[in-house]
Amino acid sequence: MNTVTSRQVPARRLAVPNLLTYARIAAVPAVVACLYWQDILQGGLWLRWVAVVIFISAGVTDVLDGYFARKWGEQSAFGRMLDPIADKLLVASCLLMLAADGTIRGWSLWAAIVILCREILVSGLREYLAELRVSVPVTQLAKWKTTLQLVAVGFLIAGKAGDAVVPVVTPIGLALLTHVRDNAAILGAREIAFFPPMTGG
Repeated sequence: MNTVTSRQVPARRLAVPNLLTYARIAAVPAVVACLYWQDILQGGLWLRWVAVVIFISAGVTDVLDGYFARKWGEQSAFGRMLDPIADKLLVASCLLMLAADGTIRGWSLWAAIVILCREILVSGLREYLAELRVSVPVTQLAKWKTTLQLVAVGFLIAGKAGDAVVPVVTPIGLALLTHVRDNAAILGAREIAFFPPMTGG
């Protein structure tokens, strides 16, 4: 962890990278609505495919916003704050809906719980360190974890609709989610180990 010394670029709320992040946040209620309509309101399985398309599109924006921010020199504190929030909103809402409709059940629920707990831990840790003006660089392992997490959730969103085409879609998603859980637990332990000691109340 390094002390933040780099000059911050003034945030432009309507810069393209930020617009892509806004789009990812807007995808959250759309995906939730599709899953709710399909399961709770007994809609058709085609709604699962609509949710998958929206989710994949949202995942693509996660790659593009960072790419354009670096390419066009539009990295900002606002963008760095909003980007992980958008990721957490998308993943957490999907996990909750998948648990509600029974796609994630039994022992697989523990994977979702560990993932969500790790996300809360990281958010609290980063907020605390931001007050100390200490940066927490994103590791390559964390990037792979995020990618694998999105792939796992994508498989699980397809769920029953995917199983109707290839009857291993849900099991693959659950296996990937378990792998993500293990990585999340390792990352969480490492982040706690590097947590600086508190010196005041």
